[in-house]
This record gives sequence, C-alpha cells and structure tokens, in this order.
Amino acid sequence: MALIEQVDVWLFQLLNLYLVHPAADDLMVFLTRVKLSGHIIALAALFIIIRRGKSAFLVILLALFAVGMADIVASGILKPLVQRIRPCFVLDHVRLLVSQPRSYSFASSHAANSAAVASVIWIFFHRGDFVEKLYTIIMILYALAISWSRVYVGVHYPGDVIAGMMIGVCSAMLVYLFSSWVLKNIIQPLIMRREGPA
Repeated sequence: MALIEQVDVWLFQLLNLYLVHPAADDLMVFLTRVKLSGHIIALAALFIIIRRGKSAFLVILLALFAVGMADIVASGILKPLVQRIRPCFVLDHVRLLVSQPRSYSFASSHAANSAAVASVIWIFFHRGDFVEKLYTIIMILYALAISWSRVYVGVHYPGDVIAGMMIGVCSAMLVYLFSSWVLKNIIQPLIMRREGPA
C-alpha cells in the first residue's frame, strides 16, 4: 500500500507541478467547477432529446440515477470510510487553483459523476450514426478532462480520480442492467397482460 501511495503522490506532483501551463489554468478551473458547466450539460441533454425523441426521458433519467449512485458511493460511503486528506493540505508546493473545503479526497465525486454520464451516453449512442458516435467521443473526452482537472487544480490524487471514474462506469452499468431487467421482466409482461390476446 505504501508503494501505491508513493506512486500516487509522484503522479500527482508530475501532473500538478510539471505537466502544466499558465495558458491552461483557466480552462482547468472552468472544467473543475460544475456551476460553470451548466450550458454544456444543457446542450448535451438537448442533443439527447433531438436524437431520441420520446425515449430521451429514459436516457436522461438513467443518467441521473447513475450520477446519484456514483455520488453516494464516492462521497457518501468512500470519503468518510477512507478519510484520505486532500493533497493540497498535506503536500508542499501544491499548485492550488481553486478554494477547497476540508472534505476528504478518496474518491473523486467529480470523476465519478462525469464518468457515469459519459458511460450512459456510450451505452445508448456508441452504435449510432457518425454524429452520435462523435457525440459519444466528445462526452467521454469531456469526462476525462474533468477528471484530469481535479489533479491539475490540486485537490485530488490521480488514484482518487481513477477510483471515481471506475465508480461512475460501474454505476452506469448497474443502473442500465437493472432498468433493462425491470423493463423485460416487469413492465413488458404488464403491458402484454393489459393488451390481452390478439
């Protein structure tokens, strides 16, 4: 475990102190502040509505459920359980670009939530036409950029971010599998019974 933590600290310092550029600072702060991304979220939802019509409600609902599950696991369970102190409070010479409350570090809820949304989008759009595949790639890259920004601005270790992304992906898969089971085993049989024999 000590070796893993040492590697995590080394990677953090590499990404936070050396693989940086002043021109990228504002972009990383923008990516890491969810309140600034409202228009991006709105555009992403609008694309889903345009491309999926009536079924867009289901896609958006599953994305919200996946985010809820990911956030509960990352922030509600793991952070108080692991109680890892953020790097900006324990390491010297950290480039801290945002104000940060003294909440725990592991796992990153930003990474978990953005990965959950990107995973739901991948489930529904990666087999579509060129526009939908491009949309999927953009949303995945956006989620990765948000995750990277958490290390760049000095508030998370890379291990926090990787764990968060894994939580987000697993949450999306579980929500999708559960909804598919409910649809197949409960909703569809109920509809068939109501319609009755032809």
